Amino acid sequence: MSGKRVLNDRIVVVGARENNLKNITVEIPRDQLVVITGLSGSGKSSLAFDTIYAEGQRRYVESLSAYARQFLGQMDKPDVDHIDGLSPAVSIDQKTASKNPRSTVGTVTEIYDYLRILFARIGTPFCLNGHGPIQRQSTDQIVDVARQLPEGTRLQILSPVIRGRKGEYKKELVDIAKAGYVRVRVDGQMFEVTDDIPMDRYKQHTIEVVVDRLVVKEGIERRMADSIEAALKMGKGLLQLLVGFPDDAEIPAAITALAAQQADGQLASDQKEFDLLFSESYSCPICGFSIPELEPRMFSFNSPYGACPDCTGLGTKTEFDPQLIAPDTTKELRNGAIVPFVYKSGEVKDWWPEMLDAVGKTVGFDASLPIGQIPEDKLHAVWHGLPDPITVVMKYGKSERTFKSEWRGVLASLRKRYDETESEWVKQDLEQYMSTKPCPTCNGRRLKPDSLAVKIADLDMSDVTRMSIEDGLSFFSSLPEKLSVRQMTIAERAVKEVAERLRFLENVGLGYLTLDRNARTLSGGEAQRIRLATQIGSGLMGVLYILDEPSIGLHQRDNSKLIETLTRLRDLGNTVLVVEHDEETMLAADWLLELGPAAGEHGGEVTAQGTVEEFLKSNAVTAQYLRGERKIDIPEQRRQPRASNPLAAAVAVVEAKPRKKTRAAKSS
Repeated sequence: MSGKRVLNDRIVVVGARENNLKNITVEIPRDQLVVITGLSGSGKSSLAFDTIYAEGQRRYVESLSAYARQFLGQMDKPDVDHIDGLSPAVSIDQKTASKNPRSTVGTVTEIYDYLRILFARIGTPFCLNGHGPIQRQSTDQIVDVARQLPEGTRLQILSPVIRGRKGEYKKELVDIAKAGYVRVRVDGQMFEVTDDIPMDRYKQHTIEVVVDRLVVKEGIERRMADSIEAALKMGKGLLQLLVGFPDDAEIPAAITALAAQQADGQLASDQKEFDLLFSESYSCPICGFSIPELEPRMFSFNSPYGACPDCTGLGTKTEFDPQLIAPDTTKELRNGAIVPFVYKSGEVKDWWPEMLDAVGKTVGFDASLPIGQIPEDKLHAVWHGLPDPITVVMKYGKSERTFKSEWRGVLASLRKRYDETESEWVKQDLEQYMSTKPCPTCNGRRLKPDSLAVKIADLDMSDVTRMSIEDGLSFFSSLPEKLSVRQMTIAERAVKEVAERLRFLENVGLGYLTLDRNARTLSGGEAQRIRLATQIGSGLMGVLYILDEPSIGLHQRDNSKLIETLTRLRDLGNTVLVVEHDEETMLAADWLLELGPAAGEHGGEVTAQGTVEEFLKSNAVTAQYLRGERKIDIPEQRRQPRASNPLAAAVAVVEAKPRKKTRAAKSS
């Protein structure tokens, strides 16, 4: 038996000497919210991250098999005698979430994965041509619609075999007759198959086979179902119902709504005959627009199945910018306004003045004018080119030469040079005239038009991700009221998971972020709180969480939300170790520990520790500030920037700083 006593209710660190730590021994209570404070450079991070977390990670890696360890590499043991009572450690420090341009708040928090599942399972496709939602009906669903028809309704079941195609289709009519069908409807008129049906081979025609004609009455359901199934098979998933109601019949509301939708609302108030088109697939019955089977990858901008083909899912494109190409609008177009066409000496490169003269003559402006005086519609030809060749006049001394040339525009010329050159110097030189702008195809929405045509509660995927987290939480909290019983049965767990994760993000003060916010634009504090919210969502117990100043960058009014989140993480059964300077966080802690007394080599010692009540009675520097004995006064007058422009103000501040002496100045 070893004489060393292991305490299950605390983490015991013995002989920590990492960085500036002075061989300290610390006991930290487990399953508590513990705050380590002190001056910057006093050794807080050395104890929390470089000692406790590093040893926890090292022990976890050593517990793995030799095969797994070869992929993780060797981890050095921190400079400490031993640590007892250590749990598996998770570090949530200050660093940007990801440098990948495809990472967003939604993907980092995994909320986007749940959204993809939701849209694939309960999303409703809409026709891109404005014909409303695209419904996919099975044979049973179409039969159910037909069963709603009142008795005495005349019903003709038609199968569209030709839709809006040119030709005479004599062979097809013969095949229809051989199949046993007698009547067809061609371009809205009824004919018998044996009739001489007038069809112009150069005009588009629609041919529908009359599969069955019947009057709705009791006992006809089986015949109706068989005819509908046969019509769907012949029409390759499409079916037309020609419904004629008796004069005294009450038309079901569902039939009227479906007919109004397909007719774009153009129905007569006394109309008794309707054409209803049905489809077994996601295909618009009016214009034929169709989308494939809905699946999660269709809504991923990281997959070729869902990404915008123009920007490949980035949402932005880096293109040549006219404002950077011609920044000085007072210069003449042909004489140096377009900077990439000018040598460093100031001389305009060969050919370009004459080419711009020809463009001006073709479109109707003088290329010798300052570029700022040329109308925008005329400049469009300069930037984007002309469809027809232009006449260029080149002068060589007293002689001149006239020829035709294509003009694709300044932007296309620069793009061609950029794409074809193998010189990195040339590319870097041209990149100064480029800027990143939203993709013109998807307008920054990242997805294909087909994917954006699928909606939930009248919102597509980009509409949902562009919401702030606060608005998104309201939307998903009220979503069950907007879904049908069937949709809610399918989506209940996913909707609940999304709402919970959004609530966690709001609780850590991130309600202003949007789910499509690029992860590279997040501050260190925002990225840290996102990972904190993700860890709460994981619901782990018995873990040691180590955080590095989670309140940094957070407005004071949101501090209480962050503290509630930390206490919730503790209440799940975890030990939360926080390196922090914030007063509210320190006063909310279960245990306070200060390192000091100064920074660097003068720090690295434990100056005080205990509960908040015990800590406040100590002589620690932090305790003196918490008691109000010491304070930092707010300056009565604050330094004003020298210019209203933030950039100019920053430059002014930098210029005001004393500069280091040069070697020559020092020697003198």
